Amino acid sequence: MSDASHSYREQGELELTSVLKRLFYGTLFFTCLALTGLSLPSAAQSAPEATANTPDVVFATVKERAQALADKPYQKPDHNVPEALAAMNYEQYRSIHFRREAGLWQRDSLFEVQFFHPGFYYNEPVTITTVDKAGSNTRVPFKSEYFRYGDQAKPVMDAVTEDLGFAGFRVHYPLNEADRKSEFVVFQGATYFRLVGPGQVYGLSARGLAIDTAESSGEEFPVFRDFWLLQPDKEQTTMTVVALMDSPSISGAYRFTLAPGAPTVVDVDAVLYPRTEINKVGVAPLTSMFHHGENSTNYVDDIRPEIHDSDGLLLNSSQGDWIWRPLSNPKSLRVSSLQDTNPKGFGLLQRDREFNSYLDAEAHYSDRPSLWVTPKGEWGEGRVELVEIPTNSETNDNIVAYWVPKQPLAPNTEHLFSYQLRTFEERLPSQGLAQVERTRTGWAAIPGQEDGPPRTHRKFAIDFTGGELDNISTEAKLKAKVSAMGGEITHIVVEPLPVKGMWRVAFTLIPEGEGPADMQVSLTMRDQQLSEVWSYVWYPDSVQ
Repeated sequence: MSDASHSYREQGELELTSVLKRLFYGTLFFTCLALTGLSLPSAAQSAPEATANTPDVVFATVKERAQALADKPYQKPDHNVPEALAAMNYEQYRSIHFRREAGLWQRDSLFEVQFFHPGFYYNEPVTITTVDKAGSNTRVPFKSEYFRYGDQAKPVMDAVTEDLGFAGFRVHYPLNEADRKSEFVVFQGATYFRLVGPGQVYGLSARGLAIDTAESSGEEFPVFRDFWLLQPDKEQTTMTVVALMDSPSISGAYRFTLAPGAPTVVDVDAVLYPRTEINKVGVAPLTSMFHHGENSTNYVDDIRPEIHDSDGLLLNSSQGDWIWRPLSNPKSLRVSSLQDTNPKGFGLLQRDREFNSYLDAEAHYSDRPSLWVTPKGEWGEGRVELVEIPTNSETNDNIVAYWVPKQPLAPNTEHLFSYQLRTFEERLPSQGLAQVERTRTGWAAIPGQEDGPPRTHRKFAIDFTGGELDNISTEAKLKAKVSAMGGEITHIVVEPLPVKGMWRVAFTLIPEGEGPADMQVSLTMRDQQLSEVWSYVWYPDSVQ
């Protein structure tokens, strides 16, 4: 999220999400989508025993619509947002605020829904329909009276019409305080959505689907065209959102079961109907930002030591291994992957939660959530792919991670992926091993050495903490289990640090040739695995 956006986090005020500025990074673009309609069966149209539009009924109906769309050639709807709104600048758009009193279900539910105004970068309005317990489906109309237009937005008010539609919505819930509802999830832009747990602020985003990310053909961005919001009972602590997705190559139906709390959990059911053959589909994609951190080697002219929404990718393999890959801001596009069959989970984490690591009083990077994906059922063979894109600005999302099935999704076939998303902070409760606290690297020259080695010879220091390290004596004999492809690891040192439960593995990497070096390091004691596996790819062009 941009540094300019972090100051505007008051509840009930419009937040300009990080997606706003990042979706157009590089050659990324949106497919413009206009409003579409869909009639759901009313109680009278349902089977005799059905008295309402349950989540299953709504989801089944939207699946039928998605399949019908996929059976026909893609039709790009007309762009219908007036030019004056599309041309708004950041300050104009930020000065438009939703009136909280116009929100849905304020007194009838623990949940409250508010809406986003179209314009600026959000020029693909969506239809939003509410579904109540009696089986009544009501489309929520756009009304200018729902919004307050600040002085900077007044020049564009003449372009506001009552048929615009909304750019998205956000949901509030008593997440942090029992008597006050706070925002915990936002759906806005393409298939992007973001969620937070108690005490957290927005950082990374989830997406419905990634198509041809980092491919030479260019990335395709599916879009949620329509949403159905199922009204919860007065004391119900979960809420269901159903969405219709469409794009040139694929359509789909999504069901999101939102459960805000500690942690905030979202169960996702995605049914996909490819129109055509797709080169690469990324399932359960997560999008984040890494500008610079403790492992960066390039000098950054900034008072803040680190800037990132996430600092690493964690994978729990089908064999139970925990693999940690620190993120980087590369000089050129990098795509790496971790092969697996039926992984137990993966996620992008913000492990460093110390204010002193960032020294940013506005961005609150230390409060950004980590997000974990737990597959349901068997996803088969495939890979967790990590994309790292060079960026010179923290306003650009440059990190993407997702699951790529080994077998391409066949056209004219239904494909189901179910998974759970959950927020957490630096440690996942199910991860009991010691984990990487920090990764640091520098030139491998000895201090005072007049004729040092080439700059590509690197010294690494990896600090592990937690797990059984909290109980192990500093006199214990721990070993480092290391491996490397494309280089040689030498001068390995394992030692305790003057912090309880923290041990360091230091070594020198001597790369082979001009290619990357792929390294793995973990801590062991005799035959016992004490830590997760640190997995890192070093590129010679990383040296400034």
